[in-house]
Amino acid sequence: MADPIGPFEQLDFLYVPSRDVAADRDHFTDVLGGRLVFAVESMGTRVAAIELTSSPPLVLLTDHLEGDRPILVYRVPDLEAALATLESRGWEREGTFDIPQGPCSSFTMPGGHRVALYQLARPEAARHFDGRRDF
Repeated sequence: MADPIGPFEQLDFLYVPSRDVAADRDHFTDVLGGRLVFAVESMGTRVAAIELTSSPPLVLLTDHLEGDRPILVYRVPDLEAALATLESRGWEREGTFDIPQGPCSSFTMPGGHRVALYQLARPEAARHFDGRRDF
């Protein structure tokens, strides 16, 4: 059930830009003690997933994300309903797209903060990359 103050269920991912994913991955694991979930390289893009705690959010380091600010990726029970709620408060809709877990919509707030909402339609997708070490 969504929280009364908004449509958000949980912050599941911090999608973090990285200039050097391998070096950042090593720092997050070797220095901070995080657990590497996966390190995938495909079509010229690197993404490493790090668990710092036993519960979310998962840190996703990537070299294809523009800018210096992370994207806060929140799970919502119903993406269309969540977007409608935010639109009723003055938020302007941008495009929606799919991530492995389900439909997603991201936007940039006037101050530059980046937020994405997604609906968990394919919970099994998260395990697809677990244990993969391309780099």
